[in-house]
Amino acid sequence: MSNIEIQTPAEENTSAHARPPFDGLSIDKVIDSVESLGYLSDLRVFPLNSYENRVYQVGIEDEQPLIAKFYRPERWSDEQILEEHQFSLELHEAEIPVIPPVIHDDQSLFHYGGYRFSLAERKGGHAPELDNLDTLYTLGQHLGRIHAIGAASAMQCRPELTLESFASNSREFLLNSDMLPSSLRAAYEAISEQLIEKLSEQFSQHDYQRIRLHGDCHPGNIISRPDSLYIVDLDDCRSGPAIQDLWMLLNGEREEKTRQFIELLEGYEEFHEFNRAELRLIEPLRTLRLMHYAAWLAKRWYDPAFPQAFPWFNTERYWAEHINELKEQHFALDEEPLKLQSY
Repeated sequence: MSNIEIQTPAEENTSAHARPPFDGLSIDKVIDSVESLGYLSDLRVFPLNSYENRVYQVGIEDEQPLIAKFYRPERWSDEQILEEHQFSLELHEAEIPVIPPVIHDDQSLFHYGGYRFSLAERKGGHAPELDNLDTLYTLGQHLGRIHAIGAASAMQCRPELTLESFASNSREFLLNSDMLPSSLRAAYEAISEQLIEKLSEQFSQHDYQRIRLHGDCHPGNIISRPDSLYIVDLDDCRSGPAIQDLWMLLNGEREEKTRQFIELLEGYEEFHEFNRAELRLIEPLRTLRLMHYAAWLAKRWYDPAFPQAFPWFNTERYWAEHINELKEQHFALDEEPLKLQSY
């Protein structure tokens, strides 16, 4: 589940009869889009792994290839995309290892043939070694620097990570869709209601600072290169608690997660103070992500790329396992948070 992109609460047309969002995006149109900015393609175009948007490596004559990202129609407004670009450029100017959009004629968002797209430099790399404590320390430094800048000003257009947008809206969508098997509908309705009730109570007990975040900082959005670890793809940046960008980097048993977090925190607090009360938000945020993920897949099911990439989804077995996972989270919400003082 970790290597996914999450989406804004504002939903586009997701009916079963909706036109596939990238139906008219041919390879020729990808090339024409890039060449409309004055580049000359060598016609070598490779699709890259992305489901929410469409991303291509486009060869350029006598130059390094470019990465062209075509945004899902109606997902973000132009203003929201540009706010992401501005945040990325702000981080890049501070020499934080991110990959900002290419600026061409003072613009970073381009329009061609009914699609919106941006360009970026290609930076290859490999997955980070998150079982290496030095890697976690370095990631902590990067995230501390990102959050120091993120806390300096507020998002104006991007949404906040909230219980309503990730859990309540997801529950409502699924209950109003035909995705849930009739045999499991009552079970989903009951456990999701119980979770939202408990989550509402827990979030109300914790007043945290809302800062600009990466928003989807899982291992798939980190690449290791000889010069640095890069935190990539700010497509889901939004406002929320700092812990949102940290908890997805933890794995294993409780003791192992505690060691990992301490290493992250050591690097992080060189640049930005962390409010330890936010440790209590790890399981609530995990619950939001689980509920949101199921609805995200359901909302995207009309896109032909999704049934191909997620053939196990929308089966009775999937929904039964999802409901069991939610039941486990109901117990996890009552567990004590990670305690750092014992290490």
